[in-house]
Amino acid sequence: MNSEMMKASVLIEALPYIRRFYGKIVVVKYGGSAMLDEDLKYNVIKDVALLKLIGMKPIIVHGGGKEISKWVKLSGKEAEFYNGLRVTDKETMEIAEMVLNKVNKELVGLMQKMGLNAVGICGKDANLIQVEKKMPDGKDIGYVGNVKSVNTELLTTLMDAEFIPVVAPIGMDENFDSYNINADDAACGVAKAMEAEKLVFLTDIEGVFVDPSNKKTLISEMDVNTAKEFIANGVVGGGMLPKLNNCIEAIEQGVSRVHILDGRVAHCLLLEFFTEKGIGTAILKEPLF
Repeated sequence: MNSEMMKASVLIEALPYIRRFYGKIVVVKYGGSAMLDEDLKYNVIKDVALLKLIGMKPIIVHGGGKEISKWVKLSGKEAEFYNGLRVTDKETMEIAEMVLNKVNKELVGLMQKMGLNAVGICGKDANLIQVEKKMPDGKDIGYVGNVKSVNTELLTTLMDAEFIPVVAPIGMDENFDSYNINADDAACGVAKAMEAEKLVFLTDIEGVFVDPSNKKTLISEMDVNTAKEFIANGVVGGGMLPKLNNCIEAIEQGVSRVHILDGRVAHCLLLEFFTEKGIGTAILKEPLF
């Protein structure tokens, strides 16, 4: 009986969150270990299935960096990065497009297996994501794009027909050349354009810490101004810096909440969305109190 009562209490705890987010758009950036470990992969897809079945409108934007690096190496090339961005010449772009489309269809297949109607697309379809050349510090790193605009018509049409869009981060410039897009940037661009209620980054870190060396200093919730202070004071660095900048930009462009979650935790999406304590770090527009 205690076990059954615990299940009932979990459902009751989730009820206000289900009511709040019913019919809302949620963009999930899917990457890191959650894409490589088969058990974690199935758990993420199960979470997405539940989000869909209780009335939310999920959009998945996935990465594939480790898989791209593997195939670049197999081709006889060495992966090269600048400020965390893959230097992408013509040949590397062809490899990236091949790999990302492969990953895309594998995810669609898993979703279909779970009973979900999913459609795999990339930023080239219906001119979904138009880009301009990214030039970090003025350096030319090849076919790497900044999101310039997102055509929401295709995404809206798919969701209105009850499909889950699964988006590979490839876009085109005004000359119709293909560009690799950082998956965080692509997810941020999609979330802003769709005015999503939530944007979620699945990562290999627990969240934002006051002191990264002390796991007890995890921040559960922070507002945009606090996030900016963390960046200005040098509290945040490394791979978290561009991610936190994306969070701030998304909030300022209309996304209600942004979450940074550890994708290595089973059912992290459900724990963050439907429990009072949650896990990871939520970035809000304004302080709660």
